[in-house]
Amino acid sequence: MQEQEIFAEDQQSYLPVFNRYKIVLDHGEGAEVWDINGKKYLDFLGGIAVNVLGHNNKALVQAVTEQAGKLIHCSNLYYTKPQADAAAKLVKLSGLDKAFFGNSGAEANEGAIKIARKYGYNINPEKTEIISAWNSFHGRTLATLTATGQTHYHEGLGPLPAGFTYVHYNDIAELESKISDKTAAVMLETIQGEGGVHTPDGDYLKQVRELCDKHGALLILDEIQAGIGRSGKFFAYENYGIKPDIVTLAKGLAGGVPIGAFIVTDKVAAAFKPGDHGTTFGGNPLACAAANVVLDTVPQEDFLKNIQAVGKYFKDKLQELAKKYPKFIVDVRGEGLILGAELAGAEHGRDIVNDCLAKGLIINCTAGKVLRFIPPLIITTAQIDEAFAVMDEVIGKYAE
Repeated sequence: MQEQEIFAEDQQSYLPVFNRYKIVLDHGEGAEVWDINGKKYLDFLGGIAVNVLGHNNKALVQAVTEQAGKLIHCSNLYYTKPQADAAAKLVKLSGLDKAFFGNSGAEANEGAIKIARKYGYNINPEKTEIISAWNSFHGRTLATLTATGQTHYHEGLGPLPAGFTYVHYNDIAELESKISDKTAAVMLETIQGEGGVHTPDGDYLKQVRELCDKHGALLILDEIQAGIGRSGKFFAYENYGIKPDIVTLAKGLAGGVPIGAFIVTDKVAAAFKPGDHGTTFGGNPLACAAANVVLDTVPQEDFLKNIQAVGKYFKDKLQELAKKYPKFIVDVRGEGLILGAELAGAEHGRDIVNDCLAKGLIINCTAGKVLRFIPPLIITTAQIDEAFAVMDEVIGKYAE
């Protein structure tokens, strides 16, 4: 089937909710992918922070293949070794106590909201409020998009679930003015991804932790995009000297196989009893076999140190580009391999993405005007140089 036939078939049969780019991807290797016409692309999006080990990783392919030949699904009415192993690894890495697996980031955040509400209810039936941040993104189910502090995601979908309040990220005074003994949880992305790659200032997260403790509220950290080594630490919160009561993961957790997870302390876990939560497919043997490869690879000291080194190199290159085009790129921010370059305006973001794509480089623009870079964690400095040669040429055209 040719490219145009695939476009036509998709437009005829698939719900039109994505602004797709006009290429049909076929296969990949490492940090590169090829379309059905044989054109090669350097992938600096990584399936939106999913393909952490790159494409066609041999250990991941082998684990999925072997598990598929044994048992793909058996339901959570029974134990499986891949699930038990993956949960134990997450508990050890997080310093928390109990894990639960779903199928996506939205499911992970739904579970986090649900258990936080139950925890709060057990203290006081009026302790139900969830405070999240403007410009956040937590998912597309009704509860998680309500937690998402971007009103354009809410339009036309009301009535939305009650009990959600918003504050500005990094504004501790505003949070202090809104949090109360009726707050069940404060829910933040450790590093905001979709909202434009915003990192926490100074002691902001430590102060949030203190306010939560003061009011008996839980701290939920959404690390669906910033976790799994992307910040240079396995969990991004490790960079800021705190520990949450609940942390959520998805995206890169199984290297491309759908999975989500939330991990909680024992005091939070005690809010749920058998029957309070569940899933048919979550934590199935296939997904957990893939997750175990990621969990055996990414936390290794050398792997994380490489992310830190390559991420610094990448950020330095972005800052060089900003110095070259100071009226066009107004800020560079991020940690490790979740980086953003903010443009002065929103008029050229998608044009830059399209022009880079035409030249064989896959990047992304989020929040209207932030070029976001979340490549596979195996990206090399040579590949960064290759990407920057393209971006320099493309941005130079618009910055004139």
